[in-house]
Amino acid sequence: MGYLSAVRDFRRARNQARREQLLAQLGGKSADLLPYEDVRDMLKAKSRSDQGLKEIPLDAIVGSVGRYADFTRRFLPRKDADQERWARVQTRFTDLEGLPPIEVYQIGEAYFVRDGNHRVSVARQLGASHIQAYVTEVQTRVSLSPDDQPDDLIRKAEYASFLDWSQLDELRPDADVTLTAPGQYQALREHIEVHRHYLGLEKEHAVPLEEAVQNWYDTVYLPVVGAIRKLGVLQEFEGRTETDLYLWVSEYRAELEAELGWQIETEAAAVDLAEHLSPRPQRRLTRLVDRLVDVLTPDELEGGPAPGTWRRKRPANRRDDCMFADILVPISGEPTSWPAVAQAVEIACREDARLLGLHVVESSRERESQSVQAIRAEFDRQCRALDVDGQFAVDIGSVARIVCDRSRWSDLVVVGLEHPPGSRPIARLSSGLATLIRRCAVPLLAVPGTFSPLRRPLLAYDGSPKSKEALYVSTYFAARGRVPLVVVAVAGEPGKASAMLEEAGQYLGMRGVEASLVPESGPVADAILSTAQEHDADVILLGGYGHWPVLEVVLGSTVDEVLRASRQPVFVSR
Repeated sequence: MGYLSAVRDFRRARNQARREQLLAQLGGKSADLLPYEDVRDMLKAKSRSDQGLKEIPLDAIVGSVGRYADFTRRFLPRKDADQERWARVQTRFTDLEGLPPIEVYQIGEAYFVRDGNHRVSVARQLGASHIQAYVTEVQTRVSLSPDDQPDDLIRKAEYASFLDWSQLDELRPDADVTLTAPGQYQALREHIEVHRHYLGLEKEHAVPLEEAVQNWYDTVYLPVVGAIRKLGVLQEFEGRTETDLYLWVSEYRAELEAELGWQIETEAAAVDLAEHLSPRPQRRLTRLVDRLVDVLTPDELEGGPAPGTWRRKRPANRRDDCMFADILVPISGEPTSWPAVAQAVEIACREDARLLGLHVVESSRERESQSVQAIRAEFDRQCRALDVDGQFAVDIGSVARIVCDRSRWSDLVVVGLEHPPGSRPIARLSSGLATLIRRCAVPLLAVPGTFSPLRRPLLAYDGSPKSKEALYVSTYFAARGRVPLVVVAVAGEPGKASAMLEEAGQYLGMRGVEASLVPESGPVADAILSTAQEHDADVILLGGYGHWPVLEVVLGSTVDEVLRASRQPVFVSR
């Protein structure tokens, strides 16, 4: 190959170098080679070993020892002063077979040229994919990929420093705490230091860093990552790592607990994080639609989630030994609100559940008032009496809206049946209880002024989706309490009530629940209430509103009629 031809190839390569730099800038990437010495120091080199002669991919060569400013990332020449030397190399070696091996350092899957930068440049111009090289492997705390950019290097340098400080890669060789955003390893260090502090308080002596790192990884980090894996949360955040999610879930959980005043389970925080912050298009569209509906629709006319949503959205590793692990009870502080608290405490005791007390005030000045402190003290007293885990919170705003928003952190809402929905449309429209029934994320138990042992349940069944949810809960009540169940079906057409009862009876029979099946006719609410009185029922279970909210307001509802007249607690399914 002639010298002049080689010069033309060099100039062509120079033009390509300019285009590569421009395209890299437009794409937000770097066209620079990585400096070996900086990379070696940043990634905390530990040792190196001679690997002998190998054939290595040219695309994996990402840097140079000393000549990193002379070539682009694809080893195109950047300096006109290199023309003569570059052309001489190409003239001397007319094909790759005559090209002597280069010398490289290897870090991870990436290579750095120690000797032979011009040979690499010429080889790439000749269309080669591989080149012979004497390889010296450098072991570092963190490996390197051929695709890594300078920003990636900064992040990996932080990772290497974290490992150098914590020795986690040696204490737990299988650990991978890779983060995708720079600056986050400091947060990881803080997590370990905080854990070390509390571990020292628990053990009553200073805990060595090595012990704290191992204990944090085993008892804090791995359980959170285990929940993230089990719930499939990582797939909601493409391109992120489990350690990214560990930090996000931990921080999100802390923010929620500060905002709500309740302790939040890691699994619940992870699910809520995905639902409210996932960048997936479907999630974003759902959030947008929900916001528009919330803005455009009055609370009193806004519908709630589809039947059974509350069960389907329970985390996969939620307690399976009970149905109601978290019970929310709003407390107005009026004497009529305390029977509902007593009822909620009793259910929490049976279910070994947590009770979430909530009092809503109109302004921040009322948060620490004497009346609020008195409510908190009485709530704590009732919880202690039955050894129930009770957590009390105070919030500001509209009672119905706040209870509905917070209901997603519970499995059941227990409210006092102080003000049932009125019989007139205007009264039904302004009913806070009706709003709760429509919008709460979970079932609701409305409690009148007397406590009930909940030992004689009655189910009103009509075969609707929400009624089937009530059947599901009734089966749980009867089976868990080992008590018989009364099922009433009301229909105007002959035989229709019997058909509905046959469906319910088959479901109950398959689950070993004893049930009395009662067909009735006439006004539905009257038939339900009279059957409850006849069988001495102490709780009525039925499906929630079945029509659109506007129709419920105009036409009324069986649910409203039962709530107005019932002397027993009324469980309304969701």
